[in-house]
Amino acid sequence: MSRKLFPLLIIALGIAGFMLLKATRPEPAEVTATERSWRVQVQEIRPETATPVLSLYGEVVAPDLQTITATLAGRIDRLPVREGQQVNQGDVLVALDPADIEPVIAQARAQVADLEAQVSSERVRYRNDQLSLESEQAILKNARRQFERVQSLVERNLASRENLEVATDALARAELTVRTRERAIAEHPARLQSLQARLAQARASLTATELDSERAVARAPFDGIVTGRQVAAGDQVSPNQTLLSIYPVRGLEVRARVPQVYLDELTRALANGATLTASAGESGQTFELVRFAGLSDPSGTEAVLALTSDPGALRPGALQPLVLRRPPRNDVIPVPFSALYGADSVYVMSDDDRMKRVNVRRIGEALDENGERRLLIDSADLKPGMRLITTHLPNAITGLKVALAEPDGAAAP
Repeated sequence: MSRKLFPLLIIALGIAGFMLLKATRPEPAEVTATERSWRVQVQEIRPETATPVLSLYGEVVAPDLQTITATLAGRIDRLPVREGQQVNQGDVLVALDPADIEPVIAQARAQVADLEAQVSSERVRYRNDQLSLESEQAILKNARRQFERVQSLVERNLASRENLEVATDALARAELTVRTRERAIAEHPARLQSLQARLAQARASLTATELDSERAVARAPFDGIVTGRQVAAGDQVSPNQTLLSIYPVRGLEVRARVPQVYLDELTRALANGATLTASAGESGQTFELVRFAGLSDPSGTEAVLALTSDPGALRPGALQPLVLRRPPRNDVIPVPFSALYGADSVYVMSDDDRMKRVNVRRIGEALDENGERRLLIDSADLKPGMRLITTHLPNAITGLKVALAEPDGAAAP
């Protein structure tokens, strides 16, 4: 074979082999497009009666806190209690020195005795004035008769002018004496009334002083806890000076601000006699909603919740989180928070396994039997038996194809 034909032969064999392989190759399988489905978990729609809850944060207050003040000036003799100490009703809280109290009482009693003596003296004076008036009126009559005789004698030139002047002076003095005595008798009721008024004032002052002296030994008005102690034994105090405070062991309240949107519902429930309770979580303390404050502001209105259990370590001024149970609601659907899209939408799984958007109304939150929080919703478009999608998909849209996931498996595409 010629050297020139050998390359051509190799090329021809290559072409023949390529044609043979092309003719015997397998036909590729036909590819058809398939729609992707997302695995989701669902729950069956079952309307029920549930109790919504409302989370509140309030301050613990002691509405019956009493401030003990000094009733009289004096020195602190006894102060057997300490800050935060729990005391029983009747226990001595603080006592003033009796040596400082006795002179004040003695002075008040002396003032009463002095005015009583003045009243008695005024009555004696009145009786004497009445007796003296009778004698002075008789003297006046004699002076007038003497004046008339002398005047008659002077007219007949049987007596001198000097005798007439002496008789005139005697008559004037007698008249002045009678008028002075009559005025003293007329002023007796006013003088007596003034003295009696001063005596009544002195007696009232004595009563107040005696009462203050009894209160100079302050005792616990109830079982309570001492707070705000501002003095020590031996201190000199003045009247109305604050000594300490005490609040009852039971009777604490929590004041928490309730958003305005819940105010009408809770107010109507209280007006209808409903009992609305709240719990404090881990401590287990319970409270009852008793009333609302008289004033509101744009952020809401203060609710007053009374403690109904043992206060334990609860103290005024502490911040207390509460879970308030609102009035029960009928025909609501508890769902996990993952089922909600936006503020007012959920998705249900249609019969052809596609997502369908439904608008709902949020009622609130509730606690299930395990203590987990669930969202309460209702909607006229949610019917019993429908399948609510509880898996939250970021690409959720009406018509998206979905498939049921395994009950204990994670939702995955």
